[in-house]
Parts: sequence; C-alpha cells; structure tokens
Amino acid sequence: METYIKITQFLLSLSLLIVLHELGHFIPAKLFKTRVEKFYLFFDYKFSLFKKKIGDTVYGIGWIPLGGYVKISGMIDESMDKEQMAQPPQPWEFRSKPAWQRLIIMLGGVTVNFILGIFIYIMMFAAWGDDYVAPQDVKQGFYVVDLFKELGFEDGDKIDKVNGEAPVNVLDVNKQLFLRDVQNIEVTHSNGNSESIDLPEDIGLQMWQSGNMDPFTPRILAVLDSVLPETPAYEAGLTEGDIIIAANDTEITYWNEFTSIIKNNPSGQPIKVTINRNGNEESFSITPGEDQKLGVYPRAYTEDTIKISHKDYTFSESIVPGFSKAYWTLKDYMGQFKYVFTKKGATQLGGFITIGSIFPAKWDWERFWSITALLSIMLGFMNLLPIPALDGGHVVFTLFEIISGRKPSDKFLEYAQVTGFIILISLLLFANGNDIYKWLTGQF
Repeated sequence: METYIKITQFLLSLSLLIVLHELGHFIPAKLFKTRVEKFYLFFDYKFSLFKKKIGDTVYGIGWIPLGGYVKISGMIDESMDKEQMAQPPQPWEFRSKPAWQRLIIMLGGVTVNFILGIFIYIMMFAAWGDDYVAPQDVKQGFYVVDLFKELGFEDGDKIDKVNGEAPVNVLDVNKQLFLRDVQNIEVTHSNGNSESIDLPEDIGLQMWQSGNMDPFTPRILAVLDSVLPETPAYEAGLTEGDIIIAANDTEITYWNEFTSIIKNNPSGQPIKVTINRNGNEESFSITPGEDQKLGVYPRAYTEDTIKISHKDYTFSESIVPGFSKAYWTLKDYMGQFKYVFTKKGATQLGGFITIGSIFPAKWDWERFWSITALLSIMLGFMNLLPIPALDGGHVVFTLFEIISGRKPSDKFLEYAQVTGFIILISLLLFANGNDIYKWLTGQF
C-alpha cells in the first residue's frame, strides 16, 4: 500500500508539472497566433490512452510517463517532422514568427516552473507556517564528526553564528556547509568558551568525498524510545524508557557515545549495557546482530534536547519568505552540480525511482507540495541547460539569431536536435540504470 501511495503522489506531481510547463509554451504560442498541433501529457508513441481534437489542437494523454510535449507547427522539435519543414513556411508556423516571439514561446515553460515553485512556497508558508530551531534551542549542543574535529570543533559545541550571522534555523547548517560558501562558524564550546573557526574553501567537497554529509548532529540523551521485536536488545530484555548509563563499563550520557561503542565493538562480541530503569540499575550482555545493530531507537526530540519553534504567516507576510525559499532552493540545486561531475557524483545520479522514493509513504499534503515545488524549480533549471532538444538549447539558438542577425539553418537545427536527444536518452538510461542497480542491491 505504501508503494502505491508513493507512486500516486509521484504521478500526480509529475502530471501537474508537465501540464503547467507545456501550458507555458502553449499560451504564448496561441497569443502570437502560432498553431499548436498537439498538447500531450506523457508520450504517445504508436497510440494514446486518450485524445480529442479541439480546433487545430489534439489534446491527449500518452502511455509513456516520461514527460509531455506540445507540437508547434513549423518548429524542429522531438517530433522531427521533416516533411512539414520541407514545405514553404506558413504565417501560422513557429519559424515564421519574429525571433523575440519565438524566444518568449520557448521561455514560457521554465517561466511557469519558477513561478509555480514560488507560488507553492508562498502558499505553504501561509497555510502551515514554518518550523525552525533557534541556535540557543539545541540544548545539548552538537555531536561533531572527526573531519570537523580536526578543524577545531568539539562534541557539545553550540553554533552561534554562520558567516557572522545567527542562523534562523540552526539545523540548516549542514546543507549550508555543503552547498553554500560558509567561511567561518562561531561556536560556544561545552566549557563555555567561544571561538570563531575558519573553514577550508573546499569543505563541501571534503564532506562529499568523505561521506560526512551531516557533520553536525544535535546530541540527544541515551533514552530508549522503542525496541524492535525479535532483535538482540529485545531478547536481552531492554524496553522503552530505559536510560543507558554505561556500555562496556564506559559511562554514557549521549546517544552518539553509545552508538560509537557499538560501532567499535569487535564483531560477534557481546556488549555490556547498563541501564537505569525506574531508578534501578541493571546490566545486560547483548551480542549485536550481523549488521552490528541491537535493534533500539532513541527518543529524538524532547524538551531537554531540542526546542522546535513555529511561526505563522498571513498571506501577505508569506510572500517574502516564499520568494526567499524559492531563491535558495534554486541556488542550492545549482550549487550541487559541481559534485555531479565527480566519480562519486556519477554513481549517485538517480531516475524515476529515486524521485518517487522521496515522496512519503503516507499521504501528507504539506510534504507533497514541498516536493512538488522543489521538482518544479529543478525542472525549470534543467530545461534551461543549453542542450539541444531542451528549451535552453532552443533559447541559445534564438539568442544567437537575435544578436548576430543570422538564423541557423534547418539542417543544423535538425542535427542539433538529434544530438541533444541522444544526450538526454543516454542520461536517462544511465540515471535509471543506477536506480535499477540500487534496487537490485537493496539500497532503496
């Protein structure tokens, strides 16, 4: 059932984005009296699930859910209609229109994507407000990975400022380190001393290559929230609410201290776990499973660890944060492209399974719209890439014509379209091949 919910949300989001993107091309084409022959959700190779002709346009739904398209008369696109292009230009055709009109038609789709992303974020702030964690509300400080300890950070540090400013949501610090230009972080150590620590220019790349994508994790107390049935911890007798006070005779206060001991425990060797249960101290000998896990989960967010604040917005108040959210979403997405062209980045490229997997297993409108806004902005940016067969490729050729006064030949545009199509199909096959490999190896 959970899989069906994910698929339903994915198809609903994808359909919405495709229809609105293609409307971005359709509406200006109609305004400039350009004939639109087809308007399709999904691709209709050989046959359609539904189609109906209204005026000059056939509206339909294809059976291949890889995108959608509008077929504009007199335009070299994925249809590769050479027969039409061999005929003399007609006044209603795309190629007969002034360059500035053709540019507007081609930019219409990505414009709608960006506007949609902004609109969704504005409405989300108005409908649900925003949750955030202020710097002072991470009560136990952060657990810090070794990569950052080498820079001078310590377990228990509280983050006060990032690049000289107090962060609105301190839990965003990992994303900022990875995708933005963070030059220094000011912290208060557990001994009360404050320090400003400078960061290397390539800190994001170091995080990527080392796999330390969450260098700062709020410390939580070692209190059990749940014990999974038929696991080593369950069989030993641990229960919800147990407070872990020692492991292998080493005193424990925080969950990361406990997991560190488990991680470093020799495979197959029992761990002595001492707990406080209702004021009574008890010890258990537990041998981790083959995955080196005990089968326990901690209480993550309690008042003595993290305080989550909430802010409500009126519609007018939500406009500025909505624009800001869309801006940083686009900027962060662009920022991660430098990692795609690394060896590790190539293996992380994902296709439809990866995208579908980010939707929640239970229907959650807030999460659905958040993901849809992200995908809309991603779609807008990807379509602006100067690759023939994408909107960005057409825009580049049209700008060349406007600047130089020379229009590329139809034969050149045909070859460029084929080249771009091959590039896109190759990327599509590679990304979805990665998905299939991950699925077969149990990484999903």
